Amino acid sequence: MTQSEELLPISAAAERSGLSVHALRFYEREGLFPAPVRRDAAGRRWYSEWDLEWLELCTKLRSSGMPLPAIRRYAELIAAGTGNETERLELLRRHQAEVSRQIADLTACLEIVSFKVGLYEERLAAGGPDPVWAPPEQTS
Repeated sequence: MTQSEELLPISAAAERSGLSVHALRFYEREGLFPAPVRRDAAGRRWYSEWDLEWLELCTKLRSSGMPLPAIRRYAELIAAGTGNETERLELLRRHQAEVSRQIADLTACLEIVSFKVGLYEERLAAGGPDPVWAPPEQTS
């Protein structure tokens, strides 16, 4: 630790990261940090700027659907140091492909919703009835 390095208690780290104190403890318990979270003599956790940057990456990976075991593996690779960059790259490429697939799926959903919005806007502007989802007429 350098003299100028500021360490934050868990409450401040939670506030800065947008995660709860519980979530920070969970991430640590699950082995999602490449380096141990620092603790003082009383066992209180202290987070560095590096820890906060790591947490930001983890939250982006999680919110984009990366499973915890994959994040844990990535953290293990980082902790192991140099020599495993190819495996890190492959892990990230797999996730990149999955995120790209999700974006394509969501784009297709957005296109349909946007089409429906356009239909309703046109019909409401013209003062007409529902152009698409009027129930079919019942025949006896």
